[in-house]
Amino acid sequence: MAELLTVARPYAKAAFEYARDHEALDSWSKALASLSQAVTDSDVRRLLGNPKLLAEQKAELLAGVLPDQGDDAQRRFLDTLADEGRLNALPSMADQFERLRADHEQRVDVVVLSAYKLDSKQKTKLKNALKKRLNREISITTQVDKTLIGGVILRAGDTVIDGSVRGRLNRLSDALTA
Repeated sequence: MAELLTVARPYAKAAFEYARDHEALDSWSKALASLSQAVTDSDVRRLLGNPKLLAEQKAELLAGVLPDQGDDAQRRFLDTLADEGRLNALPSMADQFERLRADHEQRVDVVVLSAYKLDSKQKTKLKNALKKRLNREISITTQVDKTLIGGVILRAGDTVIDGSVRGRLNRLSDALTA
């Protein structure tokens, strides 16, 4: 996994910089998401792993999933990935591209795990507090986790804020046993 992240990083950065400079972030996001989804399919994976297929054939196969068959730059990018044998890293590239885009747009996607469903007033209050603290636009996705007892767990990128009752009890237990 770490190797794929390392392999994907320069490609994602190059794709992002090109898309940003050519004001095509949406188009590239959609293209990378489509390609990522395609290469995770077991049948497509098997085809891409076939040593009898040439790199050009693999690129042509994947070009079919690009929205509107992709633009010239996206096709060249796909050709380069196929030539370098990096098509398996597309899901990591798509994830890293989206992180770069979110950072560029001063936006953070936050996943909120709570013991119960949050109402719109609670979501708004949480969103405003996070916006003030992180100084970014916030997009909140909520999920219910019945094992939490109470409180919430926030995940924003690599940052996790555990304000759940379970988390507090675990920290208290660790402090008492230390």
